[in-house]
Amino acid sequence: MSILQKFSGFLLSIFREFPRRHLIVSSALAGCLLALTAYPGKYTEVKRQIAEPVAILIEEPAPAPEAAENSDFDLSWKEQRVASGDNLSTLFQRAKLSPIDVYKVSSSKAGKALRNLYPDETFRFGVNSDGLLAELHYIKSPLESHIFTYKNGSYIAEQKLRQPEVLLSYREGVIKDSLYMSGKQANLPDKLIMELANIFGWDIDFVFDIRRGDSFSLTYEDRYLEGEKLETGNIIAASFTNRGKTYQAVRYTNSEGRSNYYTPEGRSMRKAFLRTPLDIFRISSGFNLRRKHPIHKKIKAHRGVDYAAPRGTPVYSAGDGKVIAAGYSKANGNYVFVQHGQTYTTKYLHLNRKKVRKGQTVRQRQLIGTVGSTGYATGPHLHYEFLVNGVHRNPRTVKLPQSQPIAKAEKAAFLKATKSRLAKLAEYQQPTQLASAQRNNASAN
Repeated sequence: MSILQKFSGFLLSIFREFPRRHLIVSSALAGCLLALTAYPGKYTEVKRQIAEPVAILIEEPAPAPEAAENSDFDLSWKEQRVASGDNLSTLFQRAKLSPIDVYKVSSSKAGKALRNLYPDETFRFGVNSDGLLAELHYIKSPLESHIFTYKNGSYIAEQKLRQPEVLLSYREGVIKDSLYMSGKQANLPDKLIMELANIFGWDIDFVFDIRRGDSFSLTYEDRYLEGEKLETGNIIAASFTNRGKTYQAVRYTNSEGRSNYYTPEGRSMRKAFLRTPLDIFRISSGFNLRRKHPIHKKIKAHRGVDYAAPRGTPVYSAGDGKVIAAGYSKANGNYVFVQHGQTYTTKYLHLNRKKVRKGQTVRQRQLIGTVGSTGYATGPHLHYEFLVNGVHRNPRTVKLPQSQPIAKAEKAAFLKATKSRLAKLAEYQQPTQLASAQRNNASAN
């Protein structure tokens, strides 16, 4: 077999693989090539004849339907912000999308991410020229998004997480009236003022105990994304001086990923009992066994503390325990009694509503009722009592059980992680402490 015959057979085998619509052009090409081999002197003429057909007839493959579905090209975008009371159906309806679209997206494997919506979250709907929802962007926050893309007749999802830049900030202040007002004067957000009260709330009664001249300082996280502040993070380390005694706390996350606040020595700031069972409060009467009752107008032992607060204010259990009574009486109104082990009992009277029942186990800071004025009460307030072995004690001053130290297995890691945080707090405090010492020396002289 000649070389020419072998070459022709090879070309024919290739042509068999070509699509039917290209067979004519392919055959013409083969003929021209054979002519070139047989008549090399005609090379220039043949080249001129076949150049244009090759350029015109060779086509790019058409894009696959999937690629067209998933392309952002020519998508029309609509945006909806979640408002109070919204659900997925109302958002799709406002975007003029059908219930079928809702079903297809929500029934996808990642559809459960759309079940719990919160105000101010954003939905972006990308609709193609055929009216198909090609992409759905569920933007939970600047740091978290869920992208749903239509592919092969269903939606697939991808979660996108962004990491913010975390910077350490410092604030300090001196108490002039209340913790809240002094915190605002120090440019602290409400969130951090409440967190500061919660951290030291087991040791300090922020209604009765704080005095003018008490002071606080803290380091905390500020979170930024692309140079723009997103939010205020957690308190990292804090100090509060009350009546000349200084308390310190530092945040630590253990090996199980749980974060809590501890003393520098590693003892938990969280005690067995809260000093006060409310977050929003003011005291109408303190612990006074010679107090005149506002209704009976007689000197009557008032073995507890009254917290005046707006009706409906949440009331929390002061510690872990079991509800031993929950009912109503003419004098106490709606009440809840909680037993904490064998030694301690707490009582909550004049509630507007009870949120627990007798025999129920409760945790510290669990909602057990709301402030009211039921029973012998002149206005909305909580009457709170604390008993030790059945004897009434002043809830403000009673000595509470010691908190638990950090686990021995965690102690070395705790000391290593918190040493630098406490050192940074002390470094920030130094200029203020130095100025205070200089003022005291000047006064002494």
